[in-house]
Amino acid sequence: MFADRVYRVLLAAYPREFRREYEDLMIQFCRDRMRYDGGGIRGLLVWTQLVADLATSALREHERGSGMTKGRPVIETESLTKIYGNIVAVDGLSMSVPRGHAFGLLGPNGSGKTTTMGMLLGLVRPTSGTFSLFGSSDGLEESLRRIGAIIEYPSFYPYLTGRENLRYFQGIFERGAPQDIDGLLEKVGLADRGDDRFSTYSLGMKQRLGLAFALLGDPEVLFLDEPTNGMDPAGMADVRYLVRELCADGRTVLLASHILNEVEQMCDSVLIMSNGTLVTQGSVSDILRAGDHLRISTTDDRKAVEILSATAWVEDVEIEDGEVVVSAPRGSAAEISTALGRSGVYVIGTNSGRGALERYFLEVTGDEEGGA
Repeated sequence: MFADRVYRVLLAAYPREFRREYEDLMIQFCRDRMRYDGGGIRGLLVWTQLVADLATSALREHERGSGMTKGRPVIETESLTKIYGNIVAVDGLSMSVPRGHAFGLLGPNGSGKTTTMGMLLGLVRPTSGTFSLFGSSDGLEESLRRIGAIIEYPSFYPYLTGRENLRYFQGIFERGAPQDIDGLLEKVGLADRGDDRFSTYSLGMKQRLGLAFALLGDPEVLFLDEPTNGMDPAGMADVRYLVRELCADGRTVLLASHILNEVEQMCDSVLIMSNGTLVTQGSVSDILRAGDHLRISTTDDRKAVEILSATAWVEDVEIEDGEVVVSAPRGSAAEISTALGRSGVYVIGTNSGRGALERYFLEVTGDEEGGA
């Protein structure tokens, strides 16, 4: 019915949780009004008024919805703690994950990332503290129906195909419809291997199937634990694109990964843990302060350090990993190059400092190997 299609297009402007609950009801309301008022001019006038009212409401929702939707935390914890005997796995963790964000959990091995995810998913009972999902600390089972997750290594039946595994778990958990499977396999890059046995999959392909499993039922929130583990660079790029696409569509992604450069490219915000304790959290851009440091290669690095150390507007300068690291005001690259050139030292390469999450991570956790 044409009226139904128009209504569904306009309803797309509303938040996903609103559509889940009310879309069918509003479509039925439109049908009932059209049936009651009949055809002809009167029916056309009624239909036009219904569509105009909904269009006005949808436009208003669209204009304010981005701020509303992304501003409300979908996950919150308050002093969340888990103790195993004498080991404090998570110690008083308080965090807030905004709706529609890609939120990264970082930390050395054993820092408490997976335990935190386990508590939020009801797999691990907290020792103390509280948490809420979708603004509620009650009804965990109902909240979990709106969440998709892969925690640690994804396990499937080895002698079933990828497609058969998805169909099996879809039936067990009552998530989505059988016709969704083809689209999920396409989304994660397994369209050509969906009918191969899981036992023949590489580690990267198994991770892709895990992502498809997490997406069963079109969840609002995803928990992804090391989603790019075992993937080649192309696979990592696919996951980056998928995460950004999911967030652009209003979903929230809580992601734990030890590949720091990947987290820097995928996530809006990060939380860094060490020994179960929160070290720092905030937006990636704020944590990195990328524009405050410039890394350069010159024709004479030692002389460059001497020259820039004597320059009033340079805050600090040192040689690190074969580069000259300069702390100076934003946008001062040209002035630095000019100051060096006047003394016969020339810049042969620059790096704005992006990709520095790993260096910051090592500084605040003291983890020399960079594991997470």
